[in-house]
Amino acid sequence: MLIAAIGFTLLALCLFWLTARLRRSSGLPAGRVIYSDSSQWSPIEQPLYDRELGLTGKPDYLVQNGELIIPVEVKSSRAPTAPLDGHILQLAAYCLLVQRQLGRRPPYGILHYSNRTFAVDYTEQLERTTLDLIAELHQKNRLKELNRSHDSTARCSRCGYRANCEQRLL
Repeated sequence: MLIAAIGFTLLALCLFWLTARLRRSSGLPAGRVIYSDSSQWSPIEQPLYDRELGLTGKPDYLVQNGELIIPVEVKSSRAPTAPLDGHILQLAAYCLLVQRQLGRRPPYGILHYSNRTFAVDYTEQLERTTLDLIAELHQKNRLKELNRSHDSTARCSRCGYRANCEQRLL
């Protein structure tokens, strides 16, 4: 009986160690996952939405740590030397949606690449930049014609509007 108890205790300690190691390697901050845009976790919930901004988004994860709610965006690619501006702005939009829909301003968000994780501070300056970009996008959306904004054939080939685009590269 004593040997079985010692065996179960050692097994439990090994499982706790393994769980902590897996969490660290995932790039997620401490806390519990409260939302996931991954069918492997649970059914996909409603996206975050702000009617006033006309903004909708679904971060890969929202992690609650105490009173904080931290958005996490997972990228399958290897990390650049610094997070790409587009990825930072996407994460900032999720921070903005968390703040507006859930009433809690995240102090930062997480960008997790396949080989590296970045914590991106959600500063007032980043919030203003994001709001300015959203306003600019809405203004351009009202135009009758928009010009392609890149010369990347790889990006063009993955675009959801490719079939209807008169400026496609392929």
